Amino acid sequence: MKKTPVFLDSLVTDMLRLRAICPFSWRVFQFRPISCEPLIIQMNKCTDEEQIFDFIERNKAILSEKQVGCAFDMLWKLQKQKTSLLKNVEDVRDHPQFLTLHNLATNKFKLMNDDTLVNVLHITQQFDIKLLSEFSSCLADQHLYFSPLMGKIADIVHRNLETTQDLSSLSVLMVNISSLISRHFQQQLVNKTELLFDTTDSSEVNVATRITRFLRNIKYCYQPLLEKCNNVFLSNVDQLDLDSISKILRLYKFLQFNSFEFIMMAKKKLTEMIPLCNHPASFVKLFVTLGPIAGPEEKKQLKSTLLLMSEDLTGEQALAVLRAMEDMESRNSHLIKRVTSVLHKHLDSYKPLELLKITQALTFLHFQRKEFSAKLRELLLSYLKISFIPTEVSFLVYAISLLPSPHLDEVGISRIEAVLPQCDLNNLSSFATSVLRWIQCDHMYLDSITGKQLKLLQKLDHYGRQRLQHSNSLDLLWEELKYVRGNTFPESLLEETIATLQHFVDEINYINVVEIASFISNTDYLSTLLLDRIASVAVQQIEKIHPFTILAIILPFSTLNYDPPQRDEFFGTCVQHLNSYLGILDPLMLVYLGFSLATLQYFPEDLLKSIFNIEFLSRLDSQLESIGVMNGAQQQIYKMLAEVLGGINCVKASVLTPYYHTVDFECILDKRKKPLPYGSHNTALGQLPEMPWEPNTEIVGSRLPPGAERIALEFLDSKSFCRNIPHMKGKFAMKKRHLEILGYRVIQISQFEWNSMALSTKDARMDYLRERIFGEVKS
Repeated sequence: MKKTPVFLDSLVTDMLRLRAICPFSWRVFQFRPISCEPLIIQMNKCTDEEQIFDFIERNKAILSEKQVGCAFDMLWKLQKQKTSLLKNVEDVRDHPQFLTLHNLATNKFKLMNDDTLVNVLHITQQFDIKLLSEFSSCLADQHLYFSPLMGKIADIVHRNLETTQDLSSLSVLMVNISSLISRHFQQQLVNKTELLFDTTDSSEVNVATRITRFLRNIKYCYQPLLEKCNNVFLSNVDQLDLDSISKILRLYKFLQFNSFEFIMMAKKKLTEMIPLCNHPASFVKLFVTLGPIAGPEEKKQLKSTLLLMSEDLTGEQALAVLRAMEDMESRNSHLIKRVTSVLHKHLDSYKPLELLKITQALTFLHFQRKEFSAKLRELLLSYLKISFIPTEVSFLVYAISLLPSPHLDEVGISRIEAVLPQCDLNNLSSFATSVLRWIQCDHMYLDSITGKQLKLLQKLDHYGRQRLQHSNSLDLLWEELKYVRGNTFPESLLEETIATLQHFVDEINYINVVEIASFISNTDYLSTLLLDRIASVAVQQIEKIHPFTILAIILPFSTLNYDPPQRDEFFGTCVQHLNSYLGILDPLMLVYLGFSLATLQYFPEDLLKSIFNIEFLSRLDSQLESIGVMNGAQQQIYKMLAEVLGGINCVKASVLTPYYHTVDFECILDKRKKPLPYGSHNTALGQLPEMPWEPNTEIVGSRLPPGAERIALEFLDSKSFCRNIPHMKGKFAMKKRHLEILGYRVIQISQFEWNSMALSTKDARMDYLRERIFGEVKS
């Protein structure tokens, strides 16, 4: 095969790059000579390549871009009619007059349309993957991801994928065409990439980064390929700078891919950069990247340095810092005040999605400033009144619902109603969450707004059921469900969604089982039919399931406290599949796996040995467990317990046990069932408890007297139970078992019972507590 002349290699890419810097559309002004059409008519009469080239030679001084394009169109049309397409294309490129056509095309390309440029691509190149990747990058630089040209490139890649061996060029193409390709083609590219990783030198950091970007673009956390990319990053640490580490961590976060080794490496490398970043732009990037993974000392250093630079932040940098503080769970009041002052100055310049991010972050950080919230609400409402895109309307409404006085006026409600027919399940779920928040936020307004809100909820329910009923396969249904957060899904839609999933239960397989299991875990909805199918798929198709996804498969059984019929076979198969990977699992994932299996009373020996291993424990970061402030019901029970037991010193709140379970309330009865007082250092409401059973938890003057018993009182809210039935979830059942092993008599008080009509008065509740503690009602 003859080699393509060098000048052809750069023709199309040069054309696209010149188009990219053109300050206006090249199709707005198209000046043509008066004789344009007659020349095209003459060209259309040509019957072979020689006639076309002869025509070009005679008229090269007066040809317009349309006539040059017509020449390429005619040449490609003639080639497609011949049997040996590749050979004839080579003959055309070797023709003496082709250089003339090439030069004319270079001069006229800015006014050519996409179809003609596709034909230029066909004629001038041999589908060389390197040249094709450069061509696609030119289009990507112009943000032409959805252009016909990019579609043609995707088609070329698809037809030549089997013979492609250049992973570097393929990775470029994968990123650039990812917005256009089908799910089946996505999987073909993933399979090809995995094959090339194993058979070629794929140690380049840029190649691994592009592959990870591709997986992000198609929203596919494919563990085997991510692990290969991760190994490339870890093997080339010296090539990673702040920009590359930042990019990789963002990709990992989006894909929910955890690599303990990479995070430790990144943390060490980024910490060394702290003294070197003395400009706001570079330091903000360092703060955003290092902050969420930094230790206490590094975080303190980052915050103090940023405070000094805060006045020089741009609006974009201030938003980045705020979101990083949300990730860091940092409520440094001085830094928040400085950052929000910058945000306030630039508030008018932020786009709707950025306003949502600001609202979410400030809500999480408990920032409240009336003037700022009012301005934010005003901007969100102004965007809502002109928005017509369902997704944008949904997140604007959600942002408004997070602010004080979140209620919408008639215009806002009508805007929601207008987009409902175009909404997917994710949008509908978001709207429902916002409406429910309005209803719960301020009861003073209920009389005037309940009717409108209930009517809106009914419409949301109607459109949600309609979309579920129109789903004719699990794949189509999952395209909508995969973006829905199960724990915020409205009750009415959740039941219908589970019923629809049950209808497609036979379509659950090794490809989608992990996603379905994760969704069920988040819904807190116990469906034995779906869980039994998940267990069956895991047992029968375990070899096709990646070991690192085993935790996600086990999690719904642990969360919902459910044993499938083939319990031992299911858990045994899962653990066996994971055994050879125990040494390289992320430490937190390994601990969480052990915890999940423990809730199910399943204790595999190899897993326990891996956890209780000195080498493993040295890798495990120390974790601080924070205890939140008590809710209203707990405060109420605490006061009543003090009355029932004879004083505040006879009940202890937030007790930390040797298993590091936190007991809501503890009291001690002697052998005659009389309450015994604690020491003077009782834990106050909402404070962190002392270390497990410190001296202040003991009875004054001694430990537990003979015949005495410790009583643990646990208040179980709605999150302690499955959403559809009053079935206690796994971790709360396990906690009860552990407390009983420690010698506690455990009294669990469910929210449903405490708030029932039978316990609607204080006297009834006092009698209830006496009966549960002492075994008899005291009047």
